[in-house]
Amino acid sequence: MWTAAGSLAAWLWLLLGQGFFWRTDVRLPPLRDPEVWPSVCVVVPARDEAAVLPASLPSLLTQDYPGPAEVFLVDDGSTDGTGELAHELARRHGGLPLTVASPGEPPTGWTGKLWAVRQGIGLARAREPEYLLLTDADIAHAPDSLRLLVSAARAGGFDVVSQMARLRVESLWERLVVPAFVYFFAQLYPFRWIGRRKGRTAAAAGGCVLLRTEAAERARIPDAIRHAVIDDVALARAVKGSGGHIWLGLADRVDSVRPYPRLHDLWRMVSRSAYAQLRHNPLLLLGTVAGLALVYLVPPVALVVGPATGNATAGVVGALAWLVMTGTYVPMLRYYRQPLWLAPLLPFTSFLYLLMTVDSAVQHYRGRGAAWKGRTYTRPDTRPDAVVGDEP
Repeated sequence: MWTAAGSLAAWLWLLLGQGFFWRTDVRLPPLRDPEVWPSVCVVVPARDEAAVLPASLPSLLTQDYPGPAEVFLVDDGSTDGTGELAHELARRHGGLPLTVASPGEPPTGWTGKLWAVRQGIGLARAREPEYLLLTDADIAHAPDSLRLLVSAARAGGFDVVSQMARLRVESLWERLVVPAFVYFFAQLYPFRWIGRRKGRTAAAAGGCVLLRTEAAERARIPDAIRHAVIDDVALARAVKGSGGHIWLGLADRVDSVRPYPRLHDLWRMVSRSAYAQLRHNPLLLLGTVAGLALVYLVPPVALVVGPATGNATAGVVGALAWLVMTGTYVPMLRYYRQPLWLAPLLPFTSFLYLLMTVDSAVQHYRGRGAAWKGRTYTRPDTRPDAVVGDEP
């Protein structure tokens, strides 16, 4: 009964005291078109992305942006013809100028993606843009996406405007796991807290980050976070730590086109970096496992075991905790246009995430590190800007 009561207390605190993380109404702030549209360079790191590029790159090339804009795609050692396909798509669709570059293998101390981003930013600096749009190769943008991002940044005085792209939810496993991913992310980094100038919470979503060039130089992006296996919150922390004003919210017109049809695909996506989020710290791992069990697993267990052992009170308390949990998940399911019967299944999904996190630690201690796109990163860096969260 007392364990169930602790879970209920935790849920009441999460409901009211964690920045209303469960709400999904944090969208682009009020917009105002600037008198003169600033120049923007779009940087797209890409490694073996030929499968998704036809659905994403044309959306960037055909942006309806009134100011000067250019796209730089950095082919990070692809073996599937990503660079050649990018040229072909540019010839076919026209639109914004496209430059494709190949930086070679990253030097020691750099993760591949950030090395590619560095090359793209280096090329963009020759154009002296006021803003950089850092976006992944699997992200498709609506035609007015860049216009809206810049308008929001100028109107709000933001150095970073980032949107959590709407991820694909078509397969059964995507429906179970993907909305929960964003739900957990918002629980760790409440969007309302991120926009506070004096607040400590900092986060971004790597798939869509509009970054003021001046702020990037002040924060030494990406050099200051070159070792980060997961880089988006590291970027946000660096910018906010150097005095920048940042914003993060859910996207309406920015979508990920990358499929995760099998549980194995989603498992790899989460486990590749989950232990890095915990700073490769066994004590943090134990605390995370215990916390997930108390908050997400205890309520259904108490509801079943309590009455079965003659402790009806424990069952009632567990049911109340499960009800609060379910209610906080409903807005995210609505945002993803998913059936609400998935909400009571959140304990099951949480158990999957618990197992993924433990597996991430197991892989780390087996010397495999964080693996992505054929590269493995094993450096257990524990600096704060090296161990932060990421989007798929």
